Amino acid sequence: MPSFDVVSKIDLAELDNAVNQAKKEISTRYDFQGAQADIVLAPDKQSLTVKANSEDRVQTAKEVLLAKLAKRGISLNALEYEPIEKTGLSNVKQLIKLQQGIPVEKSKELVKLIKDAKLKVQGSIQADQLRVTGKNKDDLQAAIALFRKEQDKLNLDMQFTNFRD
Repeated sequence: MPSFDVVSKIDLAELDNAVNQAKKEISTRYDFQGAQADIVLAPDKQSLTVKANSEDRVQTAKEVLLAKLAKRGISLNALEYEPIEKTGLSNVKQLIKLQQGIPVEKSKELVKLIKDAKLKVQGSIQADQLRVTGKNKDDLQAAIALFRKEQDKLNLDMQFTNFRD
């Protein structure tokens, strides 16, 4: 029976490259002279922290980072922004969580989308991914088209892998 998997993964090598490029640009930009702006990738590669000495500089550093991520092919839907918080010595930081895997609630929404569209496919939740099976390829391709159309509403980065006949 034909099937495919819906996953949400970030290419960690590209993420690392984008962070390094953003750091380099921030260190050379004129508007960041004298500012202690920095972007830190957590050791577990599950989050990023943007630090600076003012909220405006955090926003600007975040915009530089987002541009580098987009250029590297990392979907901005895979990022979840925490509010900007104050740290000591009038510095501020913002935590950006990286989404790896599809949360169960989002998987349930995807299954509900399939059922509401009355497609002849079945969705089964498997840990942090969703497997979609159907009797023919056309139904599976219709499900992929539906997911792509609803991707922005769900605020979810999705890749379609493991397509089997």
